[in-house]
Amino acid sequence: MNTKISPKLSLFPLTAEVNSQGHLCIGGCDTVDLAEELSTPLYVFDEFTIRHKCRQFIAEFHKYYPNTLVIYASKAFLNRALAALIDQEGLGLDVVSGGELTIAHSVDFPLSKVYFHGNNKTLEELELALDWNIGRVVVDNLYELELLDKLAYEKGIKQDILVRITPGVDPHTHKYTTTGTLDSKFGFPLATEQAEEAVSQATSASNINLVGFHFHLGSPIFELEPYRLAIELVLSFIRQMKRKYSFQFDEFGVGGGFAVRYSLDSKAPDVAEYAQAIAGKLNELIPQFELDHPKLIIEPGRRIVAQAGVALYKVGAIKEIPGIRKYICIDGGMSDNIRPALYGAKHEALVANKVLEEEREIVTITGKLCESGDILVSDTNLALVFPNDIIAVPGCGAYSIPMWSNYNALPRPAITMVNEGKATLIRRRETYQDLMSLDTI
Repeated sequence: MNTKISPKLSLFPLTAEVNSQGHLCIGGCDTVDLAEELSTPLYVFDEFTIRHKCRQFIAEFHKYYPNTLVIYASKAFLNRALAALIDQEGLGLDVVSGGELTIAHSVDFPLSKVYFHGNNKTLEELELALDWNIGRVVVDNLYELELLDKLAYEKGIKQDILVRITPGVDPHTHKYTTTGTLDSKFGFPLATEQAEEAVSQATSASNINLVGFHFHLGSPIFELEPYRLAIELVLSFIRQMKRKYSFQFDEFGVGGGFAVRYSLDSKAPDVAEYAQAIAGKLNELIPQFELDHPKLIIEPGRRIVAQAGVALYKVGAIKEIPGIRKYICIDGGMSDNIRPALYGAKHEALVANKVLEEEREIVTITGKLCESGDILVSDTNLALVFPNDIIAVPGCGAYSIPMWSNYNALPRPAITMVNEGKATLIRRRETYQDLMSLDTI
């Protein structure tokens, strides 16, 4: 028995601890007991960690820029329980589909604090947003601008919008999650005349009210300089446009992308560092560019829920190739946790029922899907593993769940929220019958 607790525990939710049995506990709940009671794969969310992260963003950004609205980027993960919690913490919401909007509406989320993003919003989605009096539509292209103006006219309303700008700044993240460069499907690029065309069209539209601008560089962003550079480029453009088109500049969205520490060898800036960099550049340039201080909009998603979520799996087969590799096979995989296969995302892991045991062997944790790329954690150091042990993977609260699939006809896992020793099921496990429930024959 090793009395030294693994440093990996720091990657788990803020309430993570080890009980007298050597089991991983989260939110006062024994994860081994949760796995036994609710079966695996199982996603466990720590309510305290989510609330702490929400309050941290509000406190740190208000410290340096009081007129800041924090809106949660729901694409990281959203269901009804989480939407209600986000509302309780006073955040707004960033949605990118009619589905996310409907989830928000179902829990009476204040839609005046909802911002609708997306590069190809459908007519039906925009009608839904207008019918429910959404706060802002973040317009991404000229087609959408024309369609929105037409729909607003038909409904006899004037819709507030932000125009999404592509500043041409590389945030040095994965190419699949980079959105602020010139060659992007998102927004109006500064390097062409399209950005000015959007302003011209928006200010002349009869049923659209241009209240501000937005950019988003990508995710996760471990550097601060890309934010500073993008802010300067976009504010310079806004100054030029104000002089030419004379609109009121009330809101400025700088997106999200705030990085998370997924592994022991990674280092992400503190929330305070992001706040200082973004607010500092705004406070420096707004007077220089002779602009009024706008409301600052930030969109953390990953940073709020990633650390709060833990994936639990049960070990099945174990395959050892002498001198090559030892595979630990789990009962989930890329169907519920695709980021490692899709992005090459790196995670750590613990044996939840053996946290105090010495981590003495290098293994690779692989899923049960029929793909050689179904690897969850490569070459990680674990305690000796046997069938029926429980593997806990931290940092699974963001994007793992929204990217779930039923590949190989696997039912999607259950989700439980833990807090002060109580576990609340917030999504039941799918059944085989669920898999066929939409079939018509």
